Amino acid sequence: MAVRPFVPWPDRRLRTPAAEVKAVTEAEQAIWEDMIETMDAMPGVGLAAVQIGVMRRLAVVDASDTRGQAVRMANPEILHSSIEMRDHDEASPNLPGVHAKISRPRAVTVRFLNADGEVEERDFVGLWATSVQHQVDHLDGRMYFDRLSKMKRDMLLRRAAKRR
Repeated sequence: MAVRPFVPWPDRRLRTPAAEVKAVTEAEQAIWEDMIETMDAMPGVGLAAVQIGVMRRLAVVDASDTRGQAVRMANPEILHSSIEMRDHDEASPNLPGVHAKISRPRAVTVRFLNADGEVEERDFVGLWATSVQHQVDHLDGRMYFDRLSKMKRDMLLRRAAKRR
């Protein structure tokens, strides 16, 4: 296991959709382990493989209070989103030093391949749901600030540029 470096914004990989995972193998298991160690070192509540330069549809999420509850997901797909929204202050280690309040569905149902390589459907609520949606955005080549108005997005990116 290793803490991996983050791909810095505006690296084009952060705008590139990740490749589907055909099966969960030892290679995916090893990537997940590195991702969990990297996520815990941030500390954060989720990580998509593209954030560390691995262009596969792999994500981990752990919004538990105690940690050690990471959900490993390959090819996560949001099947259903609640109509009730939840605001949360989001950020990314790929663009450090800035954050923004993002409104997302409070709950989602997600289908994915789990650590055993089996198809699983699971409901996520609250911070878990926010993190899953944030990771799926990364896997689709989107950043959290893409959900802001153009004016707010431009302001955030200017602030980030000043911090570099």
